[in-house]
Amino acid sequence: MTFLRLLLLSSGLLLSACASLTPYQQQRDGYGYTEQVLEPNRVRVVFAGSSATPRETVENYLLYRSAEVTLARGFDYFVMSKSQTEARSGSSPSVSLGFGGFGFGSRSGVGLGVGTTTGGDKRAYTAQSEVSMFRGRKPAGDPQAFDAREVRSNLEARIQRPSSSP
Repeated sequence: MTFLRLLLLSSGLLLSACASLTPYQQQRDGYGYTEQVLEPNRVRVVFAGSSATPRETVENYLLYRSAEVTLARGFDYFVMSKSQTEARSGSSPSVSLGFGGFGFGSRSGVGLGVGTTTGGDKRAYTAQSEVSMFRGRKPAGDPQAFDAREVRSNLEARIQRPSSSP
């Protein structure tokens, strides 16, 4: 039974690693942020998360990236338009183990099965927005306008960066 335990443990660890929260990172393996410059003060920002990344996290990462891009380009606030978050079917890895047996007269048998799947009914989210960037104070009363420094400061504690590889 030691081999079976080792097999199950390693399969579980491997599959749990596949279903981890997407860190805040430039897009890698289809997950993370991208941006496309549309005009000198206008950028399309996208963040795609894995099925283990909650919608709120994906949307926070989109806001955070929008703030970073705004500040990096020398602007103070941004206005989001054409914002949307899409849900797509994601994969949810799992391992299953089955035991079976039967007996009839002098003949009997026992069966053992191990299976894995990468399919599931979890959702993976992608958020995107067109971000227009401006200098000066953000206009009061515009719910689509964000002070880039405030957004960065308020969301920094929620940002999970990729772990550094040894």
